[in-house]
Amino acid sequence: MSQYGPRFTEAECRIYAQIASHDGILAREIASRLSIPKKEINHFLSASALMRELCYQDQAYRWHSVVQQTFPHTGLYEFCAWYGTGRELTEEPEDIWLNRMQEGCQRIGRNLNDTRGLLHSFRDCRATMLQLFADLKEMINSSVLDWELAFEVRMNRARYIRIYADVLLIAGQHAFSLEFKMKGAPVEEELQQAVKYAPSLELILGQACQVIPVLVLTAASDLFEALPVPGTDAEVWVCSGDMLFNVMNEYMDFLK
Repeated sequence: MSQYGPRFTEAECRIYAQIASHDGILAREIASRLSIPKKEINHFLSASALMRELCYQDQAYRWHSVVQQTFPHTGLYEFCAWYGTGRELTEEPEDIWLNRMQEGCQRIGRNLNDTRGLLHSFRDCRATMLQLFADLKEMINSSVLDWELAFEVRMNRARYIRIYADVLLIAGQHAFSLEFKMKGAPVEEELQQAVKYAPSLELILGQACQVIPVLVLTAASDLFEALPVPGTDAEVWVCSGDMLFNVMNEYMDFLK
């Protein structure tokens, strides 16, 4: 794992991947698949923060992950204020969407202090995503409206781990983790914040899904560049809302 986000051992990651990629699996089955003693598997299942936060055991002693590594990602709704598709976003009136966002924030424990400023930022994110889908629909086709979309992702219910994203847009094998700022230029800590949880999101969503962190500056225009993250060898995409489609194109190559 990266220096960003929680640091899990290789064994934890392998065990979690087995749970998340099956619809119920026994500890002995995990042990057999990974060639790890069952005693060690049981230790991780009971002691690992990753398992305690994101997994559970049913009455048949089978382990499940809350978020399954499927398309769409069943269970992701549990960790965000609003979950749906691009189509649902474009068809849902703003007042209904905003009410659902507030109800969702209460459901996941998202602090709603400074409501006025927070609701303004929610509207700002929504407007940017609506413009993005309008751009993508014209550039690709209406299939983009079936992409998964999650606003205010907060994985920290048990306080063992913390994984945040303002907006998570999942387009098949690419997941774009969008950090929104109502600013015209980036600052160092915002670049670090944008990439902080990407490794953990990759673990949760699975190896078949590449996570791309993006810093979106909604007060800027005609901005699209990759900037180095200070203190690391990583880069992060920085763009204005009107240029966000260019980040998707870097990986999906639809502008030929």
